[in-house]
Amino acid sequence: MGSEELEEGLKLNINFEKLDGLIPAIAQDIRDGRILMMAYANREALEESINSKMATFWSRSRSELWKKGATSGDFLKVIDVLVDCDQDTVVYMVEPQGKGACHTKDPKSGQARLSCFYRRVNLSSGDLEMI
Repeated sequence: MGSEELEEGLKLNINFEKLDGLIPAIAQDIRDGRILMMAYANREALEESINSKMATFWSRSRSELWKKGATSGDFLKVIDVLVDCDQDTVVYMVEPQGKGACHTKDPKSGQARLSCFYRRVNLSSGDLEMI
């Protein structure tokens, strides 16, 4: 497939070869645009996400499909799937179905954090700070 067809065409042709069968899969809250998490998907995880409408990833540590929320109850309902220009990254536009998206917990509330991105780099000091 030529780059013109890949970048401008309407045929889904995800490139799973760049990262040994995996692609980055970003979960973004469709309601406010907040980035919730980033994980990886293989072909089966992407197909399951599209078919079940629930965000599914490939767990690199456990070498198995991982439906977000299966253990925690914090499912991510897939509303839309965006594909980047090179067809090697996807964004799951999701509607969270639980209290959070991260496996870590807020120490004050004890609940799952809304997003895995709860710290930022202070550009003056280079240190991390909570947001």
